[in-house]
Amino acid sequence: MTDIQNHEEAIVSETLYDRLGGEPAVNVAVDIFYRKVLNDDRINGFFDDVDMETQAAKQKAFLTMAFGGPHSYTGADMRKGHAHLVKMGLDDSHFDAVVEHLGATLVELNAPQELIAEVVVICETTRNDILGR
Repeated sequence: MTDIQNHEEAIVSETLYDRLGGEPAVNVAVDIFYRKVLNDDRINGFFDDVDMETQAAKQKAFLTMAFGGPHSYTGADMRKGHAHLVKMGLDDSHFDAVVEHLGATLVELNAPQELIAEVVVICETTRNDILGR
């Protein structure tokens, strides 16, 4: 194998987590993301009684796992973890707002568009479970 082939193979095997910038990037992104969420009247009511420090830690662990990084996520599965929110009226419009804020956060952090697209694809794989369908 040539050096170029080895380099290309290494890039292909790199996880989305690594390509986004690893732990420091996920930590910053989650902090910015929740600032956006909490300022959005469409969805901030779902967080009224939430310990945001704990929530941010869970989200960092979940995204690390979802993006292929080293993880110790032990939270509830998506369906169970969001069932109480579905009872409060959580629907597709709220899910879309969350994805919108995650995408805007990644744009703000200058993530390449192709990585943002990968993140959105991963988000979409959780939609039905989060919404209890």
